[in-house]
This record gives sequence, structure tokens and C-alpha cells, in this order.
Amino acid sequence: MTPVRTPPWRRRLATTLAACTVLSALPAPARAQVRLPSLGETASQDLSVGAERRLGEQIMREARRDPAYLDDPVLLEYLQSIWSPLVAAARQLGNIDADTDLAFAWEPFLVRDRSVNAFALPGGFVGVHLGLIFITSTSDQLASVLAHEMSHVTQRHIARSIAPQQQASMLALATLLLGIIAASRTGNVDVANAAIMGGQGAAIQSQLNYSRDVEREADRIGFGVLVGAGYAPSAMAAMFDNLDASTRLNDNSGFPYLRSHPLTVDRISEARNRTLLANSAPAPLTLQHALMQARSRVLMSEGTRALQRLSGETSSPLLADRVAALYAGAMAASFLNDHARAEVQVAQALQLAGTARPREPRAERALQLLQAQVRLAHGDAPGAMQALDNLPPGASGRPVLLLRAQAALELHRRDAGGAAVPLRSSTEALQTWLAEQPHDALGWELLAATSDALGLKLRSMRAGAEARAVVGDLVGAVDRLRAAQAATRTTAGQDFIEASVIDARLRQLMAQRRQLALEARGESRRPGPGDEPPQ
Repeated sequence: MTPVRTPPWRRRLATTLAACTVLSALPAPARAQVRLPSLGETASQDLSVGAERRLGEQIMREARRDPAYLDDPVLLEYLQSIWSPLVAAARQLGNIDADTDLAFAWEPFLVRDRSVNAFALPGGFVGVHLGLIFITSTSDQLASVLAHEMSHVTQRHIARSIAPQQQASMLALATLLLGIIAASRTGNVDVANAAIMGGQGAAIQSQLNYSRDVEREADRIGFGVLVGAGYAPSAMAAMFDNLDASTRLNDNSGFPYLRSHPLTVDRISEARNRTLLANSAPAPLTLQHALMQARSRVLMSEGTRALQRLSGETSSPLLADRVAALYAGAMAASFLNDHARAEVQVAQALQLAGTARPREPRAERALQLLQAQVRLAHGDAPGAMQALDNLPPGASGRPVLLLRAQAALELHRRDAGGAAVPLRSSTEALQTWLAEQPHDALGWELLAATSDALGLKLRSMRAGAEARAVVGDLVGAVDRLRAAQAATRTTAGQDFIEASVIDARLRQLMAQRRQLALEARGESRRPGPGDEPPQ
């Protein structure tokens, strides 16, 4: 039985929350059974909105450097397309108030892990394992899990968990002291052990009671968000059925979602009752979701043998299954450097997708993006550009932007003079995108490369620094900005505006680094008049 690897930043989350519990000065509740506060009750007495966001950012700085953190533009764009309607619905329902709307990130991210799991972090970050996407049958089922995790954030469950955690810790500490006293009076170690074990059991039971309460609340609030966003109400019950069946058939510790989110009979029956009351029809199967399932399967496949098993063939008569098998086969073949097979299979998938009734433009776009990706992996930059040019007029998005930039760089590598126009166009497009999406590390890295190819050294150095800052490497970011600052003094004809931006960002990042160092020592201070808030 292979244990599920816990990334360091997940372990740090548990450690940080435990530290928050120990350092909290809140009085312990008098009741042994912790009851959830009523909806709308603030959790600021446990953990303020600002403190929760800072805690989330601290965890994400480590998460983005973890090899399991996955920035796949195509799959992440699909996840975001499901997430955005849920956020809008939560705002409309009042679950996201003015304070959390401005302070929290409301950002989903991907984890390259085969286990079926999703989790909410402080500050509005929600992680989704590839195994979860693969096990879902429809986008609505995936939306039901995201709505549930979002509700953990909107209801401030992490902040509100500090009080019951403190109560459990104090209960365990009290029984430990009682055990020591009993041992000293009676000289019987068994009596002490019995007292300690009993106290630990009571503390664990208190935590379990709270966990069940918050899960039921997240189910209830999440169901309202799911329906408000226009997804099928039956999706949550269907997802529970999938998870329940999967664990019964193959419980190999690969389903941590059901361990951190206890799937009790009550939760399943409540989800089914809500579906009956909503008079809901099953969510439709879509070709696009089948393709994203296939992409998840390829990305979480480890080793050559696992990729070789994705041959592109299937015995299923369903069109969606056949197209998805070809999609997975083409992507796997590309990773295995079998570029000829990859090109043939993606072309076959495109042809089959065109016969779907009704047509699914988003699925066809996903296949065209894969075709560009396959050709770019083969070194066929002109072919990749042609595949991107074949997209419908006005087609845009992060995957298109990044693939165009990569193709332009490959063209420049082969013919610097002939690639000036697409390279300049990609550089301008990246600048526009990053002005609105400054936390896109891959975008900054590509801007650094395209700017360097155009001879824009200062812009390239600043973009490289921004890429390091996004992933939490403030030391590397500061070093790059200092090097850029030195370049402004030694290189003639550099852009004065770019030099000014570099100076300002260097001050910001140094102030941010000082603040983080203070927080690490348990200190804090308000920004001074010369400090600028970190971006």
C-alpha cells in the first residue's frame, strides 16, 4: 500500500494552525459539544480577515515552489471557468461579504496528485488534485466539490476552528496534569495512563464533532451556491455516490477527501433529499469535460509505462470516450517524443469532435490548443502558429497567449530577423495581460524571455524578478532587481520609466521581506511612511 505523500506546505498548514491555537488568548468555551455560530456571525475574534489572508499567502508561497504545484494553462483555465460562476453566485447570495471579497484571493489551483482530494486554505485559496478531476463524470460534479470548499472559506471555518482546537488542547493538557497527579499519589502508572488516554479521547471526539458540523454546513451552503451558479442540483448527490462507490471498491488510502471530509450516511441522505426537493435532472455529459478528464489522467501519469498505456484506443462506443482517448493518446505520445503518432491522433480527435451534435466549440478549441502544443513540442513553431491561427476569430485566453509566446520564441531561435513581428506582438500582449494578472509566474517568465530576445534587457530583468516574487522567492527577486538597478547605471540608452519601476518594486519587495522576517520572529509593525504595500 503506497502512502499518500503530504507536501511540506500542507504539513506547514497544520503546524501553523496549531500554533495559532496555542498562541490564542481566547477563553475556552464551557460546553463540551462545540456548536457552530449562526450564519453571518463574525469570526474576527478567532482570526481576522487580514490575518487569515496573510496566513494563506504564507502557505501559498511554499505551495508554489512545491513540485506538486501544477500550472497547466489549459486545465487551470477550465477549472477557473467552473469556479468563476460559483464566486459570482456566492457574492449574489451574500456569502462573500465586502471584507472577504476585497481581502481574499478567491483562487483555485491544481495539485499534481492522483489522490481524490480538494481542500480550502486560509485566505480564499482552494486546491484541487488531478485525481478529483479525473473521477468526476461532469463539470457539475466538480463544481459541487468547489462549492463545498468555497463554503469553508466564506463561512470562515478555519478561523472558527481555532476555538474548538484550543478547547481540545486544553482538555488534553488538563487530563495530562491529572494523570501526573494520579501517578504521584497512587504510584500506579496504569491509572495515569488511563486518565491521559481518556482525556485524549475526549479531545479527539470534540474535534470530530466540530468537523462533522462544519462539513454539514459546507454542504448546505455549498448546495445553495451550486444551484445559484446554474449547475445541476443533482451533482452534489451524484458526486457523493461516486466517492462512496470508489472507496468501497478500492480503499487504498487514496481518498483523503473522505477522511478529512467524513462522508456519513446523514450527509449522503441530506444531499439526496435536497436533490429531490429541487426536482433536478441529471447533469449532462459534455465532450469538454471528457477531454479535461483525459488531460488530468495524462498529467498525473508517472513514468514511461504509464504513458505508453495511453494508446489512444478505447472499446467504448460513445463519441466523447473515443475523442477523449485520442486526446490522451496524442498528449502521451507527445511526452514520449512520438510526434508522428501524436499529430495523427490529435487530427483524428478533431475530425471526430466535428461530428458531435450539438457541436461543442470549447471542446474543439481544446483540441486545437493540444494540436499547437504537440507541434511546438516537435519544434514545429510555424505549424503551432497555424493551429493557433485556425482558432475562431477573437479566440483568446491565457493558454492561447502563452502558446503564442512560446511559438514566437521558437521562431526567433530559428530566424531572429523573420520572427520580429510575432515576438513583438507576444511581448505587448504579455505586458497587457500581466498588468491585470500580476500573479502569473509563467507569464512573467515568458515576458522575460521575449523581452530579452528583443534586446529589452531592463524589462527582461524586471520580469524575471517578478516571476521569482510570485513563487515566493523574495531573495531571488530582490537580487534580480538589484542587478537591474546596477544595469541602469552602466548601460546607456535604457528606458527611464522602466528604471523607475525597478526602483519602486525593489523598495516594495524589500519592505515585504522585512515584514515577513518580523512576522517569523512573532513581531509585527505597521508600515512606515516610506514603505509601500506589497502587491
